[in-house]
Amino acid sequence: MTGAIPSIALVGNPNAGKSSLFNALTGARQKIANYPGVTVERKTGHASFADGRPISLIDLPGTYSMTPASLDEAVTRDVVLGKLDGEKRPDALIVVLDAANLDNHLCFALELLALGLPTVVALNMLDLAARDGLTLDAERLSKELGVPVVPTVAVRKRGLSELLVAVDGAIESHQPRATVAAPANDASLRQRAHAIANAATVDETPVRRWTQRVDNVVLHPVGGLIILVALMFVMFQAVFSWATPFADALEGAIGVIQTWVVGTFPDNFLRGLVVEGLLAGVGAVVVFLPPILFLFFFILLLEASGYMTRAAFLMDGLMGKVGLSGRGFIPLLSSFACAVPGIMATRSIPDEKDRLTTILIAPLMTCSARLPVYTLIIGAFIPATNVGGSPVGLQGLVLFGLFISGIVGALLVALVLRRSVTKGNAAGFMMEMPRYQWPRWNDIVIALWQRAWIFLRRAGTIIAATTVILWLLLTFPQAPAGQSQVEYSVGGRIASGLEVVVAPIGFNHDIALALIPAMAAREVAVSAMATANAIDAGDDEDAMAEALGDRIAGRWSIATALAFLAWFVFAPQCISTIAITRRETNGWKWPLFMVGYLFALAYAAAGITYWTAVAFGLG
Repeated sequence: MTGAIPSIALVGNPNAGKSSLFNALTGARQKIANYPGVTVERKTGHASFADGRPISLIDLPGTYSMTPASLDEAVTRDVVLGKLDGEKRPDALIVVLDAANLDNHLCFALELLALGLPTVVALNMLDLAARDGLTLDAERLSKELGVPVVPTVAVRKRGLSELLVAVDGAIESHQPRATVAAPANDASLRQRAHAIANAATVDETPVRRWTQRVDNVVLHPVGGLIILVALMFVMFQAVFSWATPFADALEGAIGVIQTWVVGTFPDNFLRGLVVEGLLAGVGAVVVFLPPILFLFFFILLLEASGYMTRAAFLMDGLMGKVGLSGRGFIPLLSSFACAVPGIMATRSIPDEKDRLTTILIAPLMTCSARLPVYTLIIGAFIPATNVGGSPVGLQGLVLFGLFISGIVGALLVALVLRRSVTKGNAAGFMMEMPRYQWPRWNDIVIALWQRAWIFLRRAGTIIAATTVILWLLLTFPQAPAGQSQVEYSVGGRIASGLEVVVAPIGFNHDIALALIPAMAAREVAVSAMATANAIDAGDDEDAMAEALGDRIAGRWSIATALAFLAWFVFAPQCISTIAITRRETNGWKWPLFMVGYLFALAYAAAGITYWTAVAFGLG
């Protein structure tokens, strides 16, 4: 080829070693600027063929497919297609593949090969693949793809001269690639990439073969989802069956301390604050620490073993159907711990509409703050029996159903939002699967201790402060003899006003009282009810010793309890979540929208649940 200096673009997935290869080929002969009209960095450099003829190299931003999910990826697509203003289409492509991750990287390579440009594949990082026990046949891969494949180790500058010779030959002959056509859809693309990777694999260690066999099962579009649901089901069964003895022990210890304080100190303001406020209110939340730790124990096991990334891969297809990107899975998964870090994690989502949708549905994930409420009500109203003589516990089944309700609700809301206020299409994404490995128990213990400390610190600050304020509101003014102190107090009168609004959905005075302070944190709903019951119990030791669940079970109907659970699946009872939403969206428009639609959903769900239960005679 004579005339103009040929332009060659290096393309590939992120982390394929593309930039290292570019640096090895160009050395110091590089120039960095921006593409015309955008802020994306443009890195160009110069190299030479064996006979001294110059070539121009372009290091394009890493991407996973020809369907862009960010501005960087859109620039790569437009340059390769020759659609970017002021940028000519490359004369040839060097497609850089990570030898140890052929399955994933070949998906994008197949799309590029279908474009018709002279192409050479750089099979990079072969040293790392060999270290992992993987031996590949570059010639067989070349035959499968229909283009030259050159083994390279960019960081050691191996294979560079062979690569340039292959590029020169591809440009001069404008080598056709009639043997390769882009598959029609993502599933076919992945299937074809997997088949080619298998054909090019000469040998691999038993560990890699074992990993592949396991992935064939856990990543199956049907069987994999069944396994994921089964793991979640077992997890929620264990939250009740394994954690109950520890929670009962904590509850008993707090009851002993309450009895000791009542019997030791005179009846005055300070004793009332300690017994009815701090010990009853904060203690009622602290007893749910064991279920929360058991839940996080299972989540940490799944993360450390390498399974959680595979769960994200499984959920990508489902999320795509409702207009969400698979990139949203990790932020939504983080929201099971707390919506605040989950919302902050959406910064990794490049599409603004996609990110906004993920932020708006993150509060629907069942965070750990809901667990005390769920555990209290389920323990009080759902019998601790097995279903139909099976080993499946009814209480764990109900808890599992509540978590699933939040997930299903989030997906349905996302479907509506992506077709209305945040209209847009889902952007696919690729991910690299980590190795399976045994969890490091030291890491698990440390992570559990950190989670316990966060929970106890929250109990000692936000929950304690809110409980003290609530105790003061419920203690003053003092009720005349014969009247309920809770109902006569300032707090009780506020609750009576709210009760008018929530009575149609089956809520009573107890719930109306709990909803107001629970805006600070969802767990405060439990401490609020515990404080109110402690004030009503007064110095009655029998009433004080009675568990909170037993007390409300005698005052609520099952229909009311179920409606209360349905409310907490959707209600945005968390000021911190609202505040972080405002910060991440730079204004009050979307936080107010989020609060409005979540309260509307909560009211509707609670009402439907209550009146359905009443219709079945559970009122």
